[in-house]
Amino acid sequence: MKYTTLPNTDIKVSKLCLGTMTWGEQNTEAQGHSQMDFAVDKGINFFDTAEMYPIPANKATSGFTESFIGNWFKKTGKRNEIVLATKIVGPAKNTTHIRTGGYSKTELEDALHKSLNRLQTDYIDLYQLHWPERSTNYFGRRGYVHDPGDQWEDNFMEVLEVLQGLIRQGKIRHIGVSNETPYGLMRFLEISRKYGLPKMITIQNPYSLLNRLFEVGLAEISHRENVGLLPYSPLGFGVLSGKYLGGKRPENGRVTLYPNYSRYIGATASQATQAYFDLAQKHGLSLTQMALSFVSSQEFVCSTIIGATNLDQLAENIDSINVSLSSEVIKDINAIQELVPNPAP
Repeated sequence: MKYTTLPNTDIKVSKLCLGTMTWGEQNTEAQGHSQMDFAVDKGINFFDTAEMYPIPANKATSGFTESFIGNWFKKTGKRNEIVLATKIVGPAKNTTHIRTGGYSKTELEDALHKSLNRLQTDYIDLYQLHWPERSTNYFGRRGYVHDPGDQWEDNFMEVLEVLQGLIRQGKIRHIGVSNETPYGLMRFLEISRKYGLPKMITIQNPYSLLNRLFEVGLAEISHRENVGLLPYSPLGFGVLSGKYLGGKRPENGRVTLYPNYSRYIGATASQATQAYFDLAQKHGLSLTQMALSFVSSQEFVCSTIIGATNLDQLAENIDSINVSLSSEVIKDINAIQELVPNPAP
């Protein structure tokens, strides 16, 4: 395993982070525990979860993933060996069963305390805002389209003040954002710098061969402001394993089970995936490991979030850390990106 540090801290984290969003939906608790055992044995010390997991969001299973992790901590006694990240949900139609008040003081405190209870821990290493409260361009849209009905009022400072209080109480060590835009990230950074409030040290956004939109505006912010990307969906719901090529729908595959998760299998995305598959074959690589190695090699990436539904997939994902892409492979990847840019926003 390779390691780095969370930006602006001395906290060592593995360059691969274990994602957990399938636990409680596609995976049982026992399978989740097996994945944690396997990942730790391979050198991973960084887990990412969220109060709304598993995905798809479901009132009947909400919070299961955190509970599975908490039970593993209790069973193994390894809480202090793990850098733990979780998230509070933002306002959305499919999460009203969890909370409806956005990032108010009441909601932030309630969310954190419930997560601490489920995770059976006294503190969270990295606490993240799962998506912006305001209307913005995430999931399926490349650009911002203003919503005249958006009722959001600027509250960046208030949110940071509440998080500062939770940090002072020792319940949170550091904070980050997720599914955020350049505007939102820079506002948080501007206010934290001006008023001496906690800094957002990470941003968790999608980034893969099929979606390199992070490079458009956020990559420069990441470099200049020292905010690390924690890329999620680096394999596009498993599409960049190649298993859906040719219209295949393997049993128990995420896209097979949840066909509404279709942004990675549209005609253009499938065209790009085929091109990347052919490129990997040309260079004697697996598409999975080429895709993950490309993501992990980016300078702005802190730790790549990998997810799997079985140990064979997890093993291949983890082994990608030992794959280095030649300049020729990178050149060929960029040529495909020029022909089929960001087909799965």
